[in-house]
Amino acid sequence: MSTVIKGGRVIDQTGERAADVVIDGDRVVAVGPDLSADVVLDASGCVVAPGLVDLHTHLRQPGAEEAETIESGGWAAVRGGYSAVVAMPNTNPPIDCAAVVQEVLALGRAAPCDVYTSAAITVGRAGDRLAPMAEMAGLGVRLFTDDGNGVQDAGLMRRAMEYAAGLGVVLAQHCEVDSLAAGGHMHEGEWSAKLGIPGVPAEAEELMVVRDIALSRLTGATVHFQHLSTRGSIAMVRAARQGGVAVTAEAATHHFTLTDESCASYDPVFKVNPPLRPADDRDAVREGLGDGALDAIATDHAPHTLDAKERPFDQAPPGMLGLETALALALTELNLPVAEVVGLLSWRPAAIAGLSGTHGGPVAPDSPANLCVFDPDEPWTVDPGDSASRSRNNPYAGRRVRGRVRHTVVGGRPVVVDQEMRA
Repeated sequence: MSTVIKGGRVIDQTGERAADVVIDGDRVVAVGPDLSADVVLDASGCVVAPGLVDLHTHLRQPGAEEAETIESGGWAAVRGGYSAVVAMPNTNPPIDCAAVVQEVLALGRAAPCDVYTSAAITVGRAGDRLAPMAEMAGLGVRLFTDDGNGVQDAGLMRRAMEYAAGLGVVLAQHCEVDSLAAGGHMHEGEWSAKLGIPGVPAEAEELMVVRDIALSRLTGATVHFQHLSTRGSIAMVRAARQGGVAVTAEAATHHFTLTDESCASYDPVFKVNPPLRPADDRDAVREGLGDGALDAIATDHAPHTLDAKERPFDQAPPGMLGLETALALALTELNLPVAEVVGLLSWRPAAIAGLSGTHGGPVAPDSPANLCVFDPDEPWTVDPGDSASRSRNNPYAGRRVRGRVRHTVVGGRPVVVDQEMRA
């Protein structure tokens, strides 16, 4: 049956207009006033936008299904308005060969959103030798990263860039120099000194950023910087882009909403990598998202079991949930027009991931019916117990936010209707 999303305000990269949207099969078939269809989804007071796209999702499968599965992570995604996510390769076994890529893609077919996967730059994410990127690119992988680890060897990273440029794929870098970060569990600064927790200096990130900007200039390869967190990193990316270097960059939600002072509770829910930084860095992330130095908002959704996150701060794994709160936090915390927020969460990450033909495109006749419908003004309180994820490591418990997803449509199928999941 056909479906009409009725009474909303359409926002996409072509602009804004009041319009109804009719879906038939997996396509949008009409956009305009006073349209009708067999089924009506009420969008009164809501924005109708292309589905959100997350460049940076940890789905934990294979190997850590007790924390998340591809299916459960997919449900968390659609509740947050995402029609597509890109899975990170730090699984067990890692996604570093065609067989594991095929496994993840097969499991993704049961998820309510479209699941794409990145793959490792190096075998085992160990940083010693290149993974078979051509073979995995042949299966549709467009983003390669050793996420969780930065590629430490500059010569190896240069070869990876040259290889990637020939394949037409993007390398995404977790920027962290191991020799500076070793033994650290939060940002190195005033709060780490007060708390007696060993820290990671901002320079651990910034040194790898400047190195890879130089390597991108040398090789002509596109490099995407993941979850940048310091003022220095963002300033270097801004200058590189102005100089014509082929770099893009993302910011994680927690780096523009939280600071290292949160760690004063010693609660490992606030432990993340790269770590939460001081307020000046948080403000720099906000500025970068506003002025275009940063291209996209990514969640770095990183589920962990209760047992893992109840360990002492220095023993607990880093990471926090993000898929179900990213849109609301961006609307609440960023002083940006709604259309700019949607761009940072939808068509701009889709372009980086090579998904523009399927996700993030204009809401127009004959476009894929991957859509997010949200009320930008609806207030709500974050409750970690109310989550589709298998995990509960959400740092925003009790936080008041605004902006709530009402409906999510993936491939023409309404998978969230009036905030309820539809199997």
